[in-house]
Amino acid sequence: MANLLFTDALKLKRPNAFHVMVKPAGPSCNLSCTYCYYLEKNKLFNDSHEFRMSENLLENFTKQFIEANEIPVVTFTWQGGEPTLMGLDFFRKAIDFQKKYANGKVIENAFQTNGTRLNDEWCRFFTDNNILVGISIDGSEHNHDHYRKTNSGGSTFKRVMKGIELLHKHKVEFNTLSVVNDYNVHFASETYRFLKTIGSGFMQFLPIVERISASIDENALKLVAPIHGAARVADWTVDAKDFGKFLITIFNEWVRNDVAKFYVQIFDATLANYVGENPGLCVFNETCGDALIMEHNGALFSCDHFVYPEYYLGNITETPLIDMVKLQRQFDFGIDKRNKLPRYCLQCDVRYACHGECPKHRFLLTPDGKPGLNYLCEGYKMFFKHVEPYMDYMAKELKNKCAPANVMNWIRNKESQVIKPVLPRRNDMCPCGSGKKFKNCCSQKPLYAGWN
Repeated sequence: MANLLFTDALKLKRPNAFHVMVKPAGPSCNLSCTYCYYLEKNKLFNDSHEFRMSENLLENFTKQFIEANEIPVVTFTWQGGEPTLMGLDFFRKAIDFQKKYANGKVIENAFQTNGTRLNDEWCRFFTDNNILVGISIDGSEHNHDHYRKTNSGGSTFKRVMKGIELLHKHKVEFNTLSVVNDYNVHFASETYRFLKTIGSGFMQFLPIVERISASIDENALKLVAPIHGAARVADWTVDAKDFGKFLITIFNEWVRNDVAKFYVQIFDATLANYVGENPGLCVFNETCGDALIMEHNGALFSCDHFVYPEYYLGNITETPLIDMVKLQRQFDFGIDKRNKLPRYCLQCDVRYACHGECPKHRFLLTPDGKPGLNYLCEGYKMFFKHVEPYMDYMAKELKNKCAPANVMNWIRNKESQVIKPVLPRRNDMCPCGSGKKFKNCCSQKPLYAGWN
């Protein structure tokens, strides 16, 4: 039986509140990014000739999702694959269904896209319906195009930038999601400064960690989870230590110049954990299980990173959504994030910030040979240790109802302090060890000029 804590009991008793990432076009995409873990998910749906959610299923999900969430604000999250492949009429209908079933609740929408298919009509739709758009962009042109390619292997950067121009033109609120891989990890400052120049006020940096199975079965998934046993780390996977350096480099620039001007998701989550608040990011929560995904055909899985047959919960056309969300095995999936941490992690002094990160990345052995260590552990330890004094200052500012952005002045004052050395008096023995008095020895040397 799972180890339960008081917080788990509270979770069971609270009003129903959960997220479902919806993939209306399934794994279909107009691009062919080298590192994409989702394109191959089409192998899970052998009976699907077309990855396209029906209008009936859209209405069914909308009704169930709104009714099941016992909170005043319900957020629909659209992702893929590439959701724009569904066309605007699908999402106009989605808005209509949301209005039909809102029942007094506030409905919000978040839309993740590669940005290459945006036009004026799409952007007007986003503006008219107050939809938050997430743009997938990995940095400047050479960073972005290294892995994010068209189906024919061509560049995508200029098309994404055209989409961003249109978002600005129509005053669409957007943020950015950047996959940190083995290449762009070496261009941290360049990436951060580039994202600022394109107007990204909120940045997400997603480390790519994938393992490739040795299976020769063409019908089997190649990118596998820890439960699937031995596999080699994919070439595009970011190195843990490099990722730590990447985060530290960006943090050093942000904490000195950009606090409250630009927001970086992992920095916000770290501060939240530091002060004991919800980090708002599942990988840094103590437990998870509240962020599920639904495919184009109504199939529900435990998590976007665990779309494997072992984590299939059912289909909303056959089983009510809330019943699957409340399944014991989904609850266990969530608390196993904590319960399956090895002792090495439980005793770690930055566990409060990390909580083992994503279970999908826990395929290393601890120094004492136990399974369950996160592949990114070394990098995260570097980062969380580095930011502690700054987080401590910002936490104290929050406690005193002051702005965390005051940390920038604190750093400037601290780094500008010059401590005047204590110098010998004229008749003191010279510190060089000559045995002479200072006035007769080193007092006229450049080091001491003007001090005597």
